[in-house]
Amino acid sequence: MFLDGLDETDQKILQLLIQNARMSYSEIGQKIGISRVAVKMRVQALEKKGIIEEYTTVINPQKISGAISCYFEIETAPDKLMQVAETLKKKDTVTQIYRVTGKSKLHVHAVASSNEEMETLIYGTMDKLPGVLACSCNMIFSRIKDIKGLRL
Repeated sequence: MFLDGLDETDQKILQLLIQNARMSYSEIGQKIGISRVAVKMRVQALEKKGIIEEYTTVINPQKISGAISCYFEIETAPDKLMQVAETLKKKDTVTQIYRVTGKSKLHVHAVASSNEEMETLIYGTMDKLPGVLACSCNMIFSRIKDIKGLRL
C-alpha cells in the first residue's frame, strides 16, 4: 500500500517495527541497507509526525486465568454520546472505545480479571450510563486474528 508522505524506506522501517518493535536501529539498518543513524533519524521523524504513536507490550487476556474479554455495542441519545464516552474512558477495565457508524454509536472493549469484575462494570457502570438507548455485550472466547494499527 502506498501512503502519501512515506517513502519506500519509511515503509520498510515501519514493516520491520510492526513485526518487532524492539528491533534495534542497527538491525533495521542492516536489513534495509542504511546506517543506524539514518534509521534513528527516520524513526524519530515518524514519531514526531504522529505516524508511530507508541511502543507497548500487548498482553493476551485469554492466557491469563480467569480474565474475561467483552465487546459492547452502545447506542446513545445524540446529546449523551460524549458524556457516556467520558465516563467509560475513566474505567480501567475499558481498553478501547470507538465511535462508529450505524445503529450503534460506540463500540467498547473491556477486559476484566474475573466474572465479578465484569459484572461490576456492567451493573455498576454500563447499566447507569445516561441516555443509553440500547447496549449489547458479546464475550470473546478466543482470538483468531488481532492486528494492531495499520498494515502497510
